[in-house]
Amino acid sequence: MTSRRNCSMRRAVAPLAVVAAIGMASTAAAQEAVAPVDAQVTFTRDVAPILQRSCVRCHRPGSIAPMSLVTYEETRPWARSIKQRVAQREMPPWYVERNIGIQKFVDDPSLSDEEIATIVQWVDGGTLRGNPADMPPPRQFATADLWQLGEPDLLIHLPEPVIVPAEAPDWWLTVETEPVDLSEDRYIRAVESRPSLPGAEKVVHHAVTSMIFPDDERGFLNEYAVGKNADIFPEGTGRLIKAGTKIRYSLHVHAIGEETPADVVVALKFYPKGYTPEHVIFAAHAADSYDTIDIPAGDDNARVDGYYFLKEPAQVVSFQPHLHNRGKRQCVEAIYPSGMVETLSCAKHNFAWMLNYTYAEEVQPLLPAGTNLHLISWYDNSENNRYNPDPRNWIGFGNRSMDEMAHTWMNIFYLSEEEFEQRVEARRAKHGTH
Repeated sequence: MTSRRNCSMRRAVAPLAVVAAIGMASTAAAQEAVAPVDAQVTFTRDVAPILQRSCVRCHRPGSIAPMSLVTYEETRPWARSIKQRVAQREMPPWYVERNIGIQKFVDDPSLSDEEIATIVQWVDGGTLRGNPADMPPPRQFATADLWQLGEPDLLIHLPEPVIVPAEAPDWWLTVETEPVDLSEDRYIRAVESRPSLPGAEKVVHHAVTSMIFPDDERGFLNEYAVGKNADIFPEGTGRLIKAGTKIRYSLHVHAIGEETPADVVVALKFYPKGYTPEHVIFAAHAADSYDTIDIPAGDDNARVDGYYFLKEPAQVVSFQPHLHNRGKRQCVEAIYPSGMVETLSCAKHNFAWMLNYTYAEEVQPLLPAGTNLHLISWYDNSENNRYNPDPRNWIGFGNRSMDEMAHTWMNIFYLSEEEFEQRVEARRAKHGTH
């Protein structure tokens, strides 16, 4: 269990602005029923439905995972490994802590305690196949399922692949495309970036894309980091891209011992032509800590704090921690103008999966003007951290993978004072708060 000795989680009564947002309801309600603990657990009846819901999107032929878990024959050789990974909540990748803060998210693949118990019971009970008639119909995947956002309306590529040498220091470069294929301005409702070409995901640490409009103004588009999923915006919010826009890539790549070509593809999904969303959403590169990162050699629980001030009422859509190899945990809490503090989310860190946790719309935090978002990050610079490049060294801020960072990406949109009060009142009415 991750140590929390430095975590000052001040548990206050939730302010009215957030009480409906925190919605402590478990995601288990949306998950499949599982076998009773005293029943004989079989693959076809009990395990296959769990794998279909949470695993086979990646673990199937032609997808990104290294093995398929579609059939009994494919799954059985990996049974003990599956038991270990799900019991430790390493798979499916989803690291939000389940006992703190908001618990309702869009596209949450995590397993309930009961589902984990079912898989463990299946493995410990001899990995029985079961009755073939109990097997659920195969889950069908369309081309759109290659992307979390669904079928893209537009794909943007680098002008040509970046060739990463077999041996080289970390490399930062800027690449600009020709104008995108758009005849008119459009609003984006979802965006997703990913490395393309075999092995590219191993050499691309991150890719930040921005829009260079025809009038030379700039707008943020998207950020990819290792294992990142899609940014899906709530209905009625979006990000504008103009006809004639060029895309500028800021890339960080690193060598892996063999020459590797890499492309980074950005997929866009649009609102209908002519539609203007009510709110423009922006990605806050929030609570950066540069000079304050101070991680002594061997320290297994170093802490760094950062802050992001909201000048206007806001609705927070998502939380995406960003740490490097020594990062182990990150929390974000809201410090209200009254001085009251509420923890929004905590997530354990896995450098291979820089996940964006999109809150379900009905629980997205509503924060008044003057709220300070407080980001708390913990690091393990000890020899017990298997990902630590060198526990003998002090570590501070740096752009290299072997250095450290502390910030979070948060999709946010601002509200007028009147609309903020209306949304707070609507949540009060819905949840019966006073």
